[in-house]
Amino acid sequence: MQCLMDHIVLNVEDDEKMITFYSQVLMLETERLEEYSAGKIPFPSVRLNPNTIIDLFPKNMWQARTGTGQGRVYLNHFCISLSKEEWQELTARLKANNIDIEEGPVQRWGAHGTGTSIYFRDPEGNLIEARYYEGQSSTKTCMLGS
Repeated sequence: MQCLMDHIVLNVEDDEKMITFYSQVLMLETERLEEYSAGKIPFPSVRLNPNTIIDLFPKNMWQARTGTGQGRVYLNHFCISLSKEEWQELTARLKANNIDIEEGPVQRWGAHGTGTSIYFRDPEGNLIEARYYEGQSSTKTCMLGS
């Protein structure tokens, strides 16, 4: 079977802080933000690429079903892939925003072989891996910085 990732859902405690992080630090395009802010829909999203979004579920949607705290229940980390240039720009934005890189740069295996990765956390403790593959352009698969 072959398939595409449609979306990932993150349970968030501070929606404004998370929207700011994903849209201004990671530079992902927001989806349905105006409707969410107006109370017309239950959650906003950010777009990774034409095929994949991250839904940001506010506390009222998940609080009764799961715990709070760093990394929430069952999520280890997720990985985004981008070009080397965009990866370097992201690394600089993390530093400029005082966001610690917990590990890396390190070589790790992924969907397209071995790449160079760094690991950092969003404002609510979800671990994010950002990587590039040497000699491969990943700009078409991730909208980071676009």
